[in-house]
Amino acid sequence: MDLCNMSDIQALLKRHSFHFSKSFGQNFLIESWVPRDIADASGAGPGTGVLEIGPGIGPLTVELSRRAGKVAAVELDCALLPILDETLSDCSNVTVIPGDVMKLDLPALILEQFPGLTPLVCANLPYNITTPVLTLLLESGLFSAITVMIQKEVAQRICAAPGSKDYGAFSVLCQYYAHCELLFEVPRECFLPAPKVTSAVVKLTAEPPPDYIHDKVLFFRVVRGAFGLRRKTLLNALSAAFPLSKEVLAACIADAGLPSDIRGERLSIPQFAALADLLGMALDQGGPS
Repeated sequence: MDLCNMSDIQALLKRHSFHFSKSFGQNFLIESWVPRDIADASGAGPGTGVLEIGPGIGPLTVELSRRAGKVAAVELDCALLPILDETLSDCSNVTVIPGDVMKLDLPALILEQFPGLTPLVCANLPYNITTPVLTLLLESGLFSAITVMIQKEVAQRICAAPGSKDYGAFSVLCQYYAHCELLFEVPRECFLPAPKVTSAVVKLTAEPPPDYIHDKVLFFRVVRGAFGLRRKTLLNALSAAFPLSKEVLAACIADAGLPSDIRGERLSIPQFAALADLLGMALDQGGPS
């Protein structure tokens, strides 16, 4: 059975009386090069254990099983479980785990499923859960790399540089934890049903958090504050997020070497870190002298 062949897919779905669910954001691949190239990009090999989220009918799962030591595929839609039993029957190194990845004990799953293996993530993520799932995976610190197909617009945000229109708080979060690369685009015609937007594959390779960030909680508080009022200057945005006077905030911005009228979306991670240190001192001291 070719899991990317339109006729085979339709026969499979009919055999199992399967109907697409909009709430699950289901779009199945119908071009075999896509799961093959995603699996290749993931770095899956005999020494890796791959967590897949939302396997659908299993085309990416099969490709990963041919490369990885073990694959654990988490599927929320119970209607797909009997289909996966059929399509993955020859994949002895694959375990399908029913459930919601947001509610799973990820450390326990890794310990149970991937003993002695390097954990990776590779998935065709439903668009509606991209941000919370990636945040969960990055903050867990469990995975050496995360390779996912997502909406192109979100992939561009993840990889955006300071000052670009796509750069935002989520860009900073992803780049805090990982080196982010947009690998390739996937046209909407590669899916059944076809989504309304283009997809893209992005790879997030884990990196140690920057050692110049001294207070992670405060750093991200500053980042969220800076982007909270995106069309405002950094000064006005921070004044809505911190209990400090504008005079104190302006002094912190100046001491960080930033122009008085700069907007938050122009700050790099090192600049956010320097500003966070200064704001931390101001909060502790009631304002810089």
